[in-house]
Amino acid sequence: MLGKFALNSKLLFLIDSLGAFVTAVLVGSVLTRLEDSFGMPKKALNYLSLVAYLFSTYSISCYFFSGKNWQPYLKAIAVANIIYCIVTIGLVCYFYPILTVLDLIYFGTELVIVGSLVAIELKVATSKF
Repeated sequence: MLGKFALNSKLLFLIDSLGAFVTAVLVGSVLTRLEDSFGMPKKALNYLSLVAYLFSTYSISCYFFSGKNWQPYLKAIAVANIIYCIVTIGLVCYFYPILTVLDLIYFGTELVIVGSLVAIELKVATSKF
């Protein structure tokens, strides 16, 4: 499977961009409107959404403009995704007393998905194919 991504490295940028865009929309539009069901404060959600939009823009730019030297760009988005996960874990820990089960399910699922993508990105970016 990693070989397929290495042969078409740009596919990872596209997947990352689409995933970040979905996250930005869900966090910035859906979760903020469902205040009764989610406890994460709107301000925190808005910051997470903004970061996700920036990541989406970066990844789609890499999809279209990265050349033969794409590995550093893939490593950069992988590191950025790791930082996003750490910040998300920090916010979940900080706001834990006011979070709902839905918050924990959403952010837990997001962390698993982003973490899995990071693992693939780093393996592909550091592999010699």
